Amino acid sequence: MRYGLFLPIFDELADPVVLADLAVEAEAGGWDGVFYWDHVYYRPPVAAVTDPWTAMAVAASRTTRVTIGPMVTPIARRRPHVLARQVVALDRLSDGRFVLGVGLGLDRSGGELSRFREETDDRTRAAMLDEGLGLLSQLLSGENVDHDGPHYQASSVQFRPTPAQGRIPFWLAARWPNRRPLRRAARHDGVFLIDLSTPADLEEAAGFIAADRPDGGDFDIIVGCDPGTDPTPWERAGATWWLAAIEPFGTRLADVIRIVRDGPPRA
Repeated sequence: MRYGLFLPIFDELADPVVLADLAVEAEAGGWDGVFYWDHVYYRPPVAAVTDPWTAMAVAASRTTRVTIGPMVTPIARRRPHVLARQVVALDRLSDGRFVLGVGLGLDRSGGELSRFREETDDRTRAAMLDEGLGLLSQLLSGENVDHDGPHYQASSVQFRPTPAQGRIPFWLAARWPNRRPLRRAARHDGVFLIDLSTPADLEEAAGFIAADRPDGGDFDIIVGCDPGTDPTPWERAGATWWLAAIEPFGTRLADVIRIVRDGPPRA
C-alpha cells in the first residue's frame, strides 16, 4: 500500500506556494503522493480558497518522486479540451507522476455550482462526466478527434504533445454505498471512496468493483482517513492508497506541517 496526503486548499493553506512547500516536505518525509482538493468556492467558515492547479504545477516542478493530482475535479464545470491541455502540461512537468481524480462535484458545499449557474442536476452532471471522460481520453491519445455529443464537441483536432507516462490514470470519486459511481469507476483506473465508515464497508465495495472487473488488471482503491488512523485494517480490506485527510475547517498550517513531517504510518 502507498501513503499520501489529502490537502484542502483553504485559509492558511490557500496559497499555491504553501501547498507546493508541503509537497516538498512530503517527498522528503517518505510520503508517496500529495493530492489537492479542487474547489472554487466553499461553505463557511472557509474564507479563502486558492487554485489547486497552480499549486500542482509548482509542486510538480519542485519534486521528483511523489504522485500528484487533484482529488477531485468536477468535469461538469470544466471544458474537456482545456482540461486536456492542463493535464498534459502537469504530467510533463512531473515527468509522468500525475493522476487525474474526477467526480460529479457537489452544490451543497456552499453553492459552488448554483452560485455560478453551473449544472446542478445530478443525472445531467453524470452524463457530462461520462461524455467528458470519453472525449478527454481521445484528446490525450494524440490521435485525430471528431466528437459531436450532447454536451461537448470537437471538430477534427489533434492534441500534441501526449502525456509523458503514455496514458493518464483516471481515479473516480464514489460515495459509499452508491453503486452506480462504483460501476463508473470500475471502467477506469481507480476509485476514491468517500464516506466509508469501516474497513468492512471498503471490503464490500472492493468486492463489488472486482465483480465488475472480471478481467482484473491494475486498479487503485483510495481511502481518506484521519491522520493517526491505523492503516492496516484498510489495507487488509483492499485499499492500495491510504491518504491522511486533513480537516478543512480551522486547520492550522503548523499542524499540517507536523503531520507531514511525522511521515506515513508504515508498519
